[in-house]
Amino acid sequence: MLSLTLGPLAVSVGQALIVLAFLVALIAGKISAGRRDVAISDTIINLALVGGVAARLVFVGRYFSSYGMDPLAWIDIRDGGFDPVAGVLAMAAYGVYLGWRRGALRRPLFMAAFAGLLTWGLTGGAISLIENQASRPPRAELQTLDSARVDLASLQQQASGKPMVVNLWATWCPPCRKEMPMLEKAQQERSDVLFVFANQGEAAPTIEDFLDHESLVLDNVLLDLKGAIGQEAGSAALPTTLFYDASGKLVDTHLGELSRATLRHALRRTAPDA
Repeated sequence: MLSLTLGPLAVSVGQALIVLAFLVALIAGKISAGRRDVAISDTIINLALVGGVAARLVFVGRYFSSYGMDPLAWIDIRDGGFDPVAGVLAMAAYGVYLGWRRGALRRPLFMAAFAGLLTWGLTGGAISLIENQASRPPRAELQTLDSARVDLASLQQQASGKPMVVNLWATWCPPCRKEMPMLEKAQQERSDVLFVFANQGEAAPTIEDFLDHESLVLDNVLLDLKGAIGQEAGSAALPTTLFYDASGKLVDTHLGELSRATLRHALRRTAPDA
């Protein structure tokens, strides 16, 4: 399961778990603080902000060549580019500093951190276990633009077992349209990776008109007329991008528009030797 549907919105499960862990930490901290005059809520919120900023800054630093000298790109967190290890370390360091400065914060901070990490670990671990049991390419039957039948596993096998990137998209989806030229360029540059563009629910003429109008030259454009890949992968959001290693194991996912940096990051996990 990659996303949760909340009315018309689709939210990443990973993002939902972070919010849940934060709320649990906030509640645990307030209970531990009791009636003492300790501003634990503000402290936990500040810790979360420190962690988020640190995680973003480190990620931007790692992929600075992709972001370039564009401050708007640095702060556009919609691409999901964060370094979680850097965020956790920054929060831990700041929490230790606050506990050293104010003894009354030590116990509430410890209880909040323990409860939040436990929630994140248990829920995330359970979901990872479920996903690992179904981490192979969906077996949905797809069609090429000329109506030939194909599936992802056989397509990867025909490509001599290359790592595979599967992009779920539609012509009516603005973020899909925006990221498509970048994916076209990546396909041209990374011949060691198999790129698959699985259109969700649209007819071949609609897709061909879009590709011609945008002057896009893409290999492996497939029709997923019933949206079966998204259903099997557990994603109701577009665009969704799935990254499979050479053995066909799902190693990374991305919901929403990719940036050059987040694509590079995922490709490093998908094809680490390239």
